Amino acid sequence: MSKDNKMTGAEAVITALVENGVEVIFGYPGGAVLPLYDALFKNKKIKHVLVRHEQAAVHAAEGYARSTGKVGCVLVTSGPGATNAITGLTDALMDSVPIVCLSGQVPTHLIGTDAFQEADTTGISRPCTKHNYLVKNADLLCATVHEAFEIASSGRPGPVLIDLPKDIQLTNIQYIKKRTKINKILTTVLPQIDVEIISQAADLLINSKKPIIYAGGGVVNAGLEASNLLTELVNLLEAPVTLTLMGLGVVSNKNKNFLGMLGMHGTYEANLAMHNCDVMLNVGARFDDRVTGRLNAFAPKSKKIHIDIDKSSINKVVHVDFGIVGDCKEVLSLLIKEIKKSHNIKSIQSKSSWWNQINNWRAKNSLGFIQGATIIKPQQAIKSLYEKTIDKDTYVTTEVGQHQMWAAQYFGFSAPKHWMTSGGLGTMGYGLPSSVGVQIAHPKSLVIDISGEASFLMNMQELSTIVQYNLPIKIFILNNQWMGMVRQWQELNHGSRYSQSYTSSLPDFIMLAKSFGIKGLRVDDVSNLDATIDEMINTNGPVIADIRVEKEENCFPMIPSGAAHNEMILSSDDKGADTSESGLALV
Repeated sequence: MSKDNKMTGAEAVITALVENGVEVIFGYPGGAVLPLYDALFKNKKIKHVLVRHEQAAVHAAEGYARSTGKVGCVLVTSGPGATNAITGLTDALMDSVPIVCLSGQVPTHLIGTDAFQEADTTGISRPCTKHNYLVKNADLLCATVHEAFEIASSGRPGPVLIDLPKDIQLTNIQYIKKRTKINKILTTVLPQIDVEIISQAADLLINSKKPIIYAGGGVVNAGLEASNLLTELVNLLEAPVTLTLMGLGVVSNKNKNFLGMLGMHGTYEANLAMHNCDVMLNVGARFDDRVTGRLNAFAPKSKKIHIDIDKSSINKVVHVDFGIVGDCKEVLSLLIKEIKKSHNIKSIQSKSSWWNQINNWRAKNSLGFIQGATIIKPQQAIKSLYEKTIDKDTYVTTEVGQHQMWAAQYFGFSAPKHWMTSGGLGTMGYGLPSSVGVQIAHPKSLVIDISGEASFLMNMQELSTIVQYNLPIKIFILNNQWMGMVRQWQELNHGSRYSQSYTSSLPDFIMLAKSFGIKGLRVDDVSNLDATIDEMINTNGPVIADIRVEKEENCFPMIPSGAAHNEMILSSDDKGADTSESGLALV
């Protein structure tokens, strides 16, 4: 700080981060951000985690944000540093993760001259951020940083990027503290919730004979109280509840009304309950295509209620009868009060016949599998992992592919914010760097990256980050030597023409682990699976566990692309289940 109480723009940025509650920043240095790194060196209040790739920096910040509810923070340099971060920013936008990304830029007088490591970062990032800035006036720097955190965390959360020219970082300015009220032009102002619509929605739910409650990541973002309220509503109505991939944990997997995940690889009972319901309540989900299947056959006989904080999500994909814009916590609270106030609980429509129907579907045991005497089924690997960790404070990240779906199906979550996966973008390479952010946020908890061998190779350089910071992350690789989901689709849809989906040059994962000073384990016989998992969990420090599983196992149930919920297939031999309300699958 100078004698006239001014500081450099870089120092002001770091001071603003501290004021906005930032404790950790994930980044990689370069010439255009050296003033910021110098300010970080002097500040000492923020922990910097040095990743090995900028994409990994954003995924690590996502893991940190999603497991804590805080805003994740990223620092990258100009040009390739910023462009490398684009995949992570797009992932955060699709999955509504609050991120503030600081990117370096060439000095303002060089912008547009094709200077060394110059890129149009704001232009490139505009479609994949909630908002972005190019700061050309140093006096606006502090306000911009404060506003960025407000935008990232308010309404539907998302990533915000601030592009910082090097001369702006070096300019002396007067620090401006965060105001209580941020400029509301750029932030979300929610409309007042219509009490009459709440009353009508409550009436629909109370009188429904075949209701279903369907919840997503919006409930996770709304906080633990929202999850508790959702569980209260489920129990109050005795209604079945199903969750999206992003919503797992908002209602405990141990709740008797929980039907499992729905959608493309959802359970038989969840998908058929959705197809046959008469009232469907969507809380904090966006009707993703992997959930709905064929739109013109999605819950065709139902009245639909949609609660979402993002007004643009209402009627965007599926037309609903009642759209309620608001925070899930607030809307659920009003809905529960209305149900309790306006009606005697005894008058709520009996659901016994509906539950009889659902239990018939449950009896189908759509997640059943046969574990042989030797070769490990991937389902068994996840099931055993869950059983070994059920009493621990366990956080799970995943990559993307078959292993991700098996994890969603067979690993149970009893609380929100313990499951980190790439949903909307489906980013291979997400899980390992995400686990770095989760472990940094929860140093005493068990953090497991459930991975596939192909996805693991995408960002395996982050093993170096894990070792540098002594993070005891457990990397659980379901190794089938294929890009499993690609192979499955090629088998089912492309005549088993396996074009470029087999990986014939995999590393020896034990030797790879050893090269980083990490313990490596391998198991290829089911009789040794439990002992290997125990050793992995009980090792002090990071572990790579190479779990050699059945090479050509497919992930079922599955709704084929373009099919409806009642046209799901349950096995490789199944040509599609034309499912009647009697619960019989006619194959």
